[in-house]
Amino acid sequence: MTIFSAADLADLGTILRDAARAEVLPRFRNLLDGEVRTKSGPLDLVTEADEAAERVITAGLVRRFPGCVVVGEEAASADPELLGALAGADLSFVVDPIDGTANYASGLPLFGTMAAAIVRGEIVAAAIHDPMGDDTAFALRGEGAWMQTVDGNRQDLRVAAPAAPDLMTGCVGWRYLPQPQRAAVCGNLHKVAASWDFRCAAHQYRLAAAGQCHFLTFYRLMPWDHAPGWLLHQEAGGYSARFDGSPYSPTSTGGGLICTTDEASFHALRDVLFA
Repeated sequence: MTIFSAADLADLGTILRDAARAEVLPRFRNLLDGEVRTKSGPLDLVTEADEAAERVITAGLVRRFPGCVVVGEEAASADPELLGALAGADLSFVVDPIDGTANYASGLPLFGTMAAAIVRGEIVAAAIHDPMGDDTAFALRGEGAWMQTVDGNRQDLRVAAPAAPDLMTGCVGWRYLPQPQRAAVCGNLHKVAASWDFRCAAHQYRLAAAGQCHFLTFYRLMPWDHAPGWLLHQEAGGYSARFDGSPYSPTSTGGGLICTTDEASFHALRDVLFA
C-alpha cells in the first residue's frame, strides 16, 4: 500500500489553507446576486467560492501528487460517475471546498475546507481547515489526530469520556432522514442531555474529536462530507458505524452514520434515538 507521510499531510493542509485564503475568505459576505445557486434542492447550495476553491485545490493536488484522482464535491455533482474511481485508485482525494455552504452564503462564520486521502478504498489521511480560525485538524491513519495552528503549535485530539445517553451531548443530522426514522429520532431527542446541528460536518467532527461532545449522527454520507471527519474521529479514539452496525466506507453514500466515544456508547445511543 502506498504510504501517505506526515510531510504529505502537511502539504495537503497547505493546499487547503492557500485555497481558502485566496478564494473563500475574500468572497465571504461579498457574494453578488447570482453567485449563490441551488443544486439538488433548496437545502443544497453552491457558490462561486465553492467552485473557485475546488479548482485551486484540485490543481494543487494534481501538481503535488501526480497521477492522483481528485473527486471534489462540485465536480462530482456535475459528473456522479467520478465517485466510482475511489475504490480502485492507488491514491485519490475527496475534497469539500466549503463544507457548510448554507452558513457561508448566509454570512455565518461557521464553515470549513476539507479533504481526505484514500488509498485503494481506505482512508489514510485527513485535513479539516477552519478558514476563520486559521487552524487545521489533521489525522494520519495509525498515528493519531491533532489540531495545528499556522505557527506550528500542535495539540493532540481525544474524544470525550463515555457517558450514559441522558448525559450525552452531540449533533443530530435529521434533515435527510426518511420516515419513520425521522419522526422516531426527533421524538427521542429529549432522551439525551442536549443536541444541535451546525449545518457543517467539518466543525461537528472537529468538536467530537476534541472531546467537546459525545456523539454525531448523519444520514447522507457523501464521501467529501464524511471521509475526512470519520478518520479524524477514529484517530482521536472514537467509534463509529452505520445505523445497522456495519463499518463506514467512503465508497458507500447511504446507511447513515453514528459516531460515539466507544462501541458501548454506540449501541446505547442507537437504542435510545431509534427506539
